[in-house]
Amino acid sequence: MTRDKTHFGYREVPTEEKASLVGEVFRSVAPKYDLMNDLMSLGMHRLWKQFTLQQAGVREGQRVLDVASGTGDLAKAFARQVGRSGKVIMTDINEAMLAVGRDRLADAGIVGNVECVLANAECLPFTDDDFDLVTIAFGLRNVTDKNAALRSMYRVLKPGGKLLVLEFSHATSPLLQKAYDAYSFNIIPKLGEMVTNDRESYQYLVESIRMHPDQETLKTMMQDAGFENVEYFNLTGGIVALHKGWKY
Repeated sequence: MTRDKTHFGYREVPTEEKASLVGEVFRSVAPKYDLMNDLMSLGMHRLWKQFTLQQAGVREGQRVLDVASGTGDLAKAFARQVGRSGKVIMTDINEAMLAVGRDRLADAGIVGNVECVLANAECLPFTDDDFDLVTIAFGLRNVTDKNAALRSMYRVLKPGGKLLVLEFSHATSPLLQKAYDAYSFNIIPKLGEMVTNDRESYQYLVESIRMHPDQETLKTMMQDAGFENVEYFNLTGGIVALHKGWKY
């Protein structure tokens, strides 16, 4: 892989084109994104996010940044936890996903302590040492320069703050990985075609999971970005992992 090329699923594309290609995927899937998450994960994504909320330990009055917030599952919970004296910033690089997330929170009656910002994770438009917690759930694998994104998230965290990265990862059992591969490649694109009339976007999403760094590699990347006491939790046999790191 040359410097001016990157992965878009299994394809090699010019680096400067990946963000727009990812944008096309999420503009296409945004209207039925939540339904597809339930179908693809058999509802397990709700448990993975609940574990993330437990590890976050958000308190009233804190400032939270949810990167690649999408339809706002985590942001909605954080907004209730930080209360009126706190603040939650939802960011996404895709305006369609951000609009769906904003509307979902409004429908849930959450207004006043949430702000939506169109932003690239690689160059977050916030001041240094600004947030008590930064989260990114199922978004890092779509970022073109993951190292730049991790450095950007480190920069905006307050000293004593932490980053949580929830992402698909690599199963700890070869047998489970084989079964998951069979399910992913044979079922998920077909579900995407049936539910959203878009097989290609879900083919990309499956491929993007396979191209994402494994647990130990991502841990090292977080350490290289400056995070300390980095650890990860394997969920559902490592199909998903939650990485946690601190800024001191």
